[in-house]
Amino acid sequence: MNGTDSTAGTPRGEHPGLPDSAPGAAAGPPGARAFVNGKVFTGTGPEDFVSAFVVEDGHFTWTGPDEEVPAGLPRTDLGGATVLPGLLDVHTHPMFMAVLADSVPLLPPAVGSCADLVAALRAHPAAGADPEAWITGFGYAETRWPDGPPTRRALDAVSAGQPVLVRRADGHSGVCNSAALRLAGLDRNSPDPEHGHYGRDADGELTGELVELAAVESVARLVPEPDRAEMVRRLVALDRHFLAQGIVGLVECFGDFADDALGLLREARQQGWRPRTGVFLGWRPGGLPELTAQDRRGEITVAGTKLFLDGAFSNRTAWTDRPYPDSCSHGMRTCTDEDLLAAVAWARRNGVQVAVHAMGDRAVGHVVELLGDLEPWMGEHPSVRIEHATLVPAPVLQRMATARMVFGVVSHSIFFYAEHDAYDAALAPDQREHAYPLRSLHERLRHAALASDAPTTAWARADDVFLSVAAAVRRRDHGGGDFGRRECLSVGQALELYTGRAAAVAALPGLGSIRPGHEASFVVPDRDPFTVAEEELAGIGISRTWWRGRLVHDRGPA
Repeated sequence: MNGTDSTAGTPRGEHPGLPDSAPGAAAGPPGARAFVNGKVFTGTGPEDFVSAFVVEDGHFTWTGPDEEVPAGLPRTDLGGATVLPGLLDVHTHPMFMAVLADSVPLLPPAVGSCADLVAALRAHPAAGADPEAWITGFGYAETRWPDGPPTRRALDAVSAGQPVLVRRADGHSGVCNSAALRLAGLDRNSPDPEHGHYGRDADGELTGELVELAAVESVARLVPEPDRAEMVRRLVALDRHFLAQGIVGLVECFGDFADDALGLLREARQQGWRPRTGVFLGWRPGGLPELTAQDRRGEITVAGTKLFLDGAFSNRTAWTDRPYPDSCSHGMRTCTDEDLLAAVAWARRNGVQVAVHAMGDRAVGHVVELLGDLEPWMGEHPSVRIEHATLVPAPVLQRMATARMVFGVVSHSIFFYAEHDAYDAALAPDQREHAYPLRSLHERLRHAALASDAPTTAWARADDVFLSVAAAVRRRDHGGGDFGRRECLSVGQALELYTGRAAAVAALPGLGSIRPGHEASFVVPDRDPFTVAEEELAGIGISRTWWRGRLVHDRGPA
């Protein structure tokens, strides 16, 4: 890749909004160029549009109506095409994507039963090879499975001798076979890890189920990791994936999926990785080393530190005020106030953010109460990000909006879309109506964003931005089930949460908006999201992606 134009040789006339006569459409010109006759969503507000803009030296220098374009500039006629700012995924996991590159994908809708899972794992390249080679998979979501969830017995049918480990789509749970349990030294007498537990049958025998990160890691730590060169190669390969989705900036929200995430991404940058990237480091008991100026400078930076305050709704480990239906459990709290406050102190000293995974209402409320009266330190950007925020009661949202601390929330529509059944089972009817309160977050909180959490999302196209936009606008799951229309967004609001507002939440200045001084990264979708029928939104793709004024992705004709 080496940072070259990936679309060299693509005929310019193969785009429905950029005709053959569009001069300079296939490259980033060294001088100023005007782009005219477009429907240009600026990302500065849900209804903010212009028809033209000027790009010079990789930045926007002017925006406005066609009739006011500065004279004397070469022009690219957009042919009426819709243009959006380069999209941002401010909670995703490229490091995990790279680690999982040799794992069998088990995501819905392709895998819909335990039998499907076993069949897919038997096709793993390592199956039947070296008896010490691991067979790994990722992405199962067992809620609707007719033959029940996977267990070690089911995975023993994949291989009785080779270790097998599969991770659930949420990343918080998994299951392994008997050989993997033996290698990990786990049996019926093994105590549960702190902040996690092992599944057991009625007789106390381990079922192979691994609930929450500590339990998963007790087995996953034995799986050999790819070497450094291979990790860099995999990351560089992901560059095309993100640009094809129109994503020009992102946040790796848990860099600890691999050692030295910052260094690996910076090496990948030298070999062709283009999205600007912030990295959150997992908080560790005892703290993190102090950052250097170099850690916070450049295109790949340390964005902050991340803690997990609870688990997930899909396995009923999110920390809730009410017990789960037909249960006395309130989920699981997974870090202490001492760690939260220590992380805040470290982030303040180092001028970076704190991200707190908090899904349940009790977890979200606790973050706001514990930190709400503290002095913020990140200027116009949130000092504390709350990740996911499935349940946000109105009083908690009001407290968040008026607190001394500057909070940001990164939430999702793709979760409900992919796992509506799991949420139906874990939430009471009145909670379901207000879960993932996207409209309330947009209207009442200055700093809010949408993101994918890919690949730890139970859907194969989790980081397809328009799938998330469709789910946020329609508030319907993949089967058509309603999940609370009162919290739906307009298309403009949803796209704002993937552009201008996302840049503010993630402290990615200069991205997310088409306005003077900002990086000239922008995309052309293959249909106009503002005029298509709602049911067509999820099918919209990205025809072209410009990165710093250069055309780097061209899908060709729609």
